[in-house]
Amino acid sequence: MTDKNAEITNNESLQTVWIPVTDQAQKRRPFQSIFMLFGCLVVLTGVVVAFTAVTGFLLYSQAFILPGVRVLDQTLAWQSPAAAAVQLQTFWETQTVTLTTDNETWTLAPAELGLVFDAQGTVQTALDYGRSPQTLSALFKGQRDVPPVWTWDQNQAAAALTNLAGSIDRLPQDANIQVVGGVVQPIAAQNGRRLDVDATLAAVNPTQLLQTRTLPLAVEPLLPTITDVSDTISAIEGLLTNSIQIQVVDPVRDETQTWTLTPDIWNKWVSVQHAPEQPAGFTWTLQADLVAGFIDQQALSLGTDRYVDAAEVATAVAEGLRGGETAVMARIYHHPHEHIVQSGESMALIGYNYGIPYPWIQQANPDVTSLIPGQAIIIPSPDEMLPLPPVADKRVIVSISEQRTRVYENGALKWDWPASTGINDSPTAPGIFQIQSHDPNAYASNWDLEMPNFMGIYRPVPTSDFMNGFHGFPTRGGSQLLWTGDLGHKVTYGCVLLSSENASILYDWAEEGVVVEIKP
Repeated sequence: MTDKNAEITNNESLQTVWIPVTDQAQKRRPFQSIFMLFGCLVVLTGVVVAFTAVTGFLLYSQAFILPGVRVLDQTLAWQSPAAAAVQLQTFWETQTVTLTTDNETWTLAPAELGLVFDAQGTVQTALDYGRSPQTLSALFKGQRDVPPVWTWDQNQAAAALTNLAGSIDRLPQDANIQVVGGVVQPIAAQNGRRLDVDATLAAVNPTQLLQTRTLPLAVEPLLPTITDVSDTISAIEGLLTNSIQIQVVDPVRDETQTWTLTPDIWNKWVSVQHAPEQPAGFTWTLQADLVAGFIDQQALSLGTDRYVDAAEVATAVAEGLRGGETAVMARIYHHPHEHIVQSGESMALIGYNYGIPYPWIQQANPDVTSLIPGQAIIIPSPDEMLPLPPVADKRVIVSISEQRTRVYENGALKWDWPASTGINDSPTAPGIFQIQSHDPNAYASNWDLEMPNFMGIYRPVPTSDFMNGFHGFPTRGGSQLLWTGDLGHKVTYGCVLLSSENASILYDWAEEGVVVEIKP
């Protein structure tokens, strides 16, 4: 009993002990939960503080550009300054500025227009963006574009535009005319233009230019002066129906041939331009190759020793057309030719027979020191004695054998005068010459002669300024009148003597270029 009771008692004691223990644990559990929650809060706070510290360090260390930051539409997020600078510089070097007019464009590199991009300065601005309360707030609001750092050299821009003006500027084109297949056609006028550099630069907004990289050009229109050529076309159509007479003159042989250019031939060669400054209101040019073909064909009738200069003929025809003429004159020339020396011939005799003063033949044969029968020598062209354009319809003929001078105009004899030529020791050379100079009172120092109304016609020696020519009765010593009774006899030193009255008449009548033929 005692033991049993004791067991029971023990059991009861155990129960009694269990129940209080359970109650105390339940009483302690809320405090334990609070303690655990507090511990978690401490840990979480530590993590937040650590994250904030790390984030703050990263944000303000400027080791990289913040997310979302852009420059010139280039995203630079999370890039180092060096990498961002390379990206921006590479991008900038590929950019161009487009310059525009109404319908044309040109491109230049930004640097050519004075836009200088500062990559390093721009990167620094990008690094700073978001690292201040204001820029961080802007970044969070979606304002992500950072303005680039750059400069604009306006003088460089002006220089580039001035250089570009050479490709833009265009002079206005007046209305003109053309002849196609003998038909006159108008050419419409065209406006010109000029780049206004100052106005272009004055309208530039540099910031906008950098952003859009487009530069509108201020171009000033230039208007043509002539827009209507209908009257000119009517006048030309009338002329194109005319035939053109080309009078080819041989001043040596005193011959004239006429070559006719009919409209169906020549009006296909012509180029016509409107020219208000010209009396007719237009000007002409001819296609030289077509003219030359026609002239060469016509010149076959001249033989092998004569020719015409096709370019000279084309010029004469064009000038005639410009002046409204339907007849023009062109000149026939002579080739130098070869002479075979005959027994007994001298340079003087050969020159006399060919009508060329023998010093001119010597000049043409510098290696010939003596003549040998059968030897070939060059006889200069007689055109060398005619250096001036010949005057049409006037000619003076001197006869040494008759001692007379005859003057012709339009093929008719005008005057027939007695004359005196050179003595045998200083003869007058036969040949075809020209009036080349006028001197009211020439002086010959070799003979102390003053010669009134002197007209030079040839140089006996090609390298000398001395000339033989016409003159009146000379004086010596300022008073002594010579040769007044010698007309009709050889008396001079190579000149052709006329009476002073007749020399004065000829002096006024014969302009330079009049052909003088001296016959043996």
